Amino acid sequence: MKVSTKLLNVVNNDDFLELETNGAKFRVYLLDENIIRMRGTFDDEFAPEESYALTKTAWDDKTDKLLGDERTRVQAIKTDPKKTEFGYTVSTGKYTLNIYQEPFAFEIVDENGNIVHQDLAKRAFLQDDNGRSFHYSSMGDHNYFYGFGEKSGELNKFKRRMRMHNTDSLGWNAKKSDPLYKMIPFYIDFNGEDNIASGLYYNNSHDSVFDMDSEHSNYWKRFSYFECDGGELDVFFIGGPTIKKVVEHYTDLTGKSAMMPLPSFGYMGSTMYYTELDENADVAILDFVDTCKKYGIPCDGFFLSSGYTSGKDGKRYVFNWNKTRFPNPQDFVNKLKEKGVLLAPNIKPGMLTTHFLTKDFQEHDAYVKTSDGRDDQVDQYWGGNAHFVDFTSEAGRQEWAKHMTDSLLSLGITSIWNDNNEYEINDNNAVVDAEGLKKKIGAVKPLMSTMMAKTAKDAINKYNPDARPYLVNRAGFAGIQRYAQTWAGDNRTSWTNVKYNVPTILGMGLSGVANQGCDIGGFDGPAPEPELFVRWVQNGIFQPRFSIHSSNDDNTVTEPWMYPQYTSYIRDAIKLRYTLIPYFYSLLYEASTIGSPIMRPLVYEFQDDPKVAEESFEFMLGSSLLIANVLDKGQTVKGIYLPEGSDWYEIKTAKYYQGGQTIEVPVDLSSIPMFLRTGGIVPRSPEISNLHNDIIDKLDLLIEPSVKSSFTVYEDDGKTNDYKRGQSLETTFDFQPLDGGVLVNVTQTGKYQTKVKNMVLSVCCPGVAPFSVSIDGIKVEQFLNFDKFENADEGWYFNGESRQVEIKYANRQVDKYQVQISFSVKDLISI
Repeated sequence: MKVSTKLLNVVNNDDFLELETNGAKFRVYLLDENIIRMRGTFDDEFAPEESYALTKTAWDDKTDKLLGDERTRVQAIKTDPKKTEFGYTVSTGKYTLNIYQEPFAFEIVDENGNIVHQDLAKRAFLQDDNGRSFHYSSMGDHNYFYGFGEKSGELNKFKRRMRMHNTDSLGWNAKKSDPLYKMIPFYIDFNGEDNIASGLYYNNSHDSVFDMDSEHSNYWKRFSYFECDGGELDVFFIGGPTIKKVVEHYTDLTGKSAMMPLPSFGYMGSTMYYTELDENADVAILDFVDTCKKYGIPCDGFFLSSGYTSGKDGKRYVFNWNKTRFPNPQDFVNKLKEKGVLLAPNIKPGMLTTHFLTKDFQEHDAYVKTSDGRDDQVDQYWGGNAHFVDFTSEAGRQEWAKHMTDSLLSLGITSIWNDNNEYEINDNNAVVDAEGLKKKIGAVKPLMSTMMAKTAKDAINKYNPDARPYLVNRAGFAGIQRYAQTWAGDNRTSWTNVKYNVPTILGMGLSGVANQGCDIGGFDGPAPEPELFVRWVQNGIFQPRFSIHSSNDDNTVTEPWMYPQYTSYIRDAIKLRYTLIPYFYSLLYEASTIGSPIMRPLVYEFQDDPKVAEESFEFMLGSSLLIANVLDKGQTVKGIYLPEGSDWYEIKTAKYYQGGQTIEVPVDLSSIPMFLRTGGIVPRSPEISNLHNDIIDKLDLLIEPSVKSSFTVYEDDGKTNDYKRGQSLETTFDFQPLDGGVLVNVTQTGKYQTKVKNMVLSVCCPGVAPFSVSIDGIKVEQFLNFDKFENADEGWYFNGESRQVEIKYANRQVDKYQVQISFSVKDLISI
């Protein structure tokens, strides 16, 4: 066993600090004021730099050319070590890294003197005789740990021991199953007592383990540790001090979420059932789209399960169209487009040895190799023995892209569903190219799925530079958010899963993956009972990816109309989602620029309220809406905690509640409890039923004006890459409460010509109704008759039921304008 217990030598290279201990060697980089890298190896020399995850570096990397403009090269802060009585210190200006000489350990202190990370002295870094490396951290009194990527259970992972490993987890239990499909070795450490957050990211894609105070030893104080099967202990400290800032800085390091096309927020139909029909599966899918329209259910896409690739032997052969089920793929794609529905075909990177393209891929050296490098690796896959495409090889990427283009992209398809890409190859010694470095598959398994997504993105951009790719991935590593929307695989139908899928998504959001979801209704198992189905849809409409997807084992298909008496509940929920599309899209823009999650745990927005530190099931949609879905069977009354730090407007009843209390609200099957925080702003699009064919020409902003706030509505064409060339529009609404009124400053920046013709401001009135409304100093007409207001082009009307004033006007095509609302009380008696 090798243990680093004593610092032997320090060399300052200006850009980084080189440390030698009696165990490992270290290189310390001050990447910026918030990020400190502590790269350690127990080998004689450091391996060449190669990371598919990092988008911000201060060193040469073998993937620099591959990642291109995805990566930003910065100048590291100069290391200027100061000798101290305990060792050395270096500083970013915001955080100080203390390096203890004996016993050797790292400690990080913030600008206020708070210890935000501390290694476990005498046991900080070690490697056992089996080549497994460990990093131990002193836990202190910390009890809140969030993130870790895709994980089951409650939001806080205190007392959990979690395995990092990509696996095909069919029928997984959202409360207990571990591991799952994705591997993101990053977590947020929240010190609730001092109200300080920080994070640790381990840039290591070997199988690994996190233990967060599950293991105890009488000889050590409380600790957590990271254990990896191989590779380096490449640790990045991520500063805060808020949870929001930790997520922002972590996504500075691994990338922001991709701007998906606008229709990706629509309802995506899906089921394995249709593509397994003996013939005319295309007709069944087109009929599904027509049935959605018949029932008034919006639909914008269809995820095409892999049955469309079935060969004569019934097995899946990627890039093959089964012509019995889909006689004319081009005609099928065209008809769906006419109906305003995108097609996202399923593709899989494991190619059965009987695949008709096997020879092509072998001749182009595109597969993962055996451990001796002589043959193509063969392992078990869905359907039998298979080879696996090597996405760390330029040859593998090119061959994959070629056949994707020939069989799919050439039909006009720009949406790809990357499935079954966990790379569960049993021999970890199988060899991959790794950009020429020839690594073992055990070192890069989760990176394969990420690079599979990048390959699809690059192929689409090459074939059709104007098309904005829409990619969906089942597996992935840190950084997958740069390329794909993700979903949490093949969950099982149960009340447990509809409930615990919520913290799974929230944890992914805190791990940098803002755009994700879970199969609605359950993928594996029997059809959901009616109440469960309704509640699952009512919850699912708030997930960035919204798809009812099933492979039921009772010969049923989970469809919106499967229970006719309940179809109205399903339809109403999906329509509610469509009204929120401008909000979702603006939140995606925020994720793509800042890294903010779309679905957010309460602790993300209300870190100062200790009562929300362990809340797993209520969540915020963006910064404005609190969602408290009914997640338990048979509920008629629901207890809802409203966080301190805000007051709350219940959207259904128009009642106001003070924050910091638990309320009880009656619920029935139609209930979707939603609360608008004071200062909340939510842009909505009424009467939209298809995001491909309908134009969002009316924008309705729901506003709570009690406190100063702002929100930026983001617009672009929603389908091309023109937004990268400046064709976008940001409209910021700044609300300032005044003595006796509210002032709204509207500022527009950008070159995109908005399609919004009519604006509505639906402003909550906690006290009195308005006295007057003006735009740029010109009074807007008040209507007392609602019918006349409805027929007018401009005016305002006070709705007593919702306690909202509705102000409508033609959208101003100017850089700035003001709306002023006066709440002065008109004294009718004195008059």
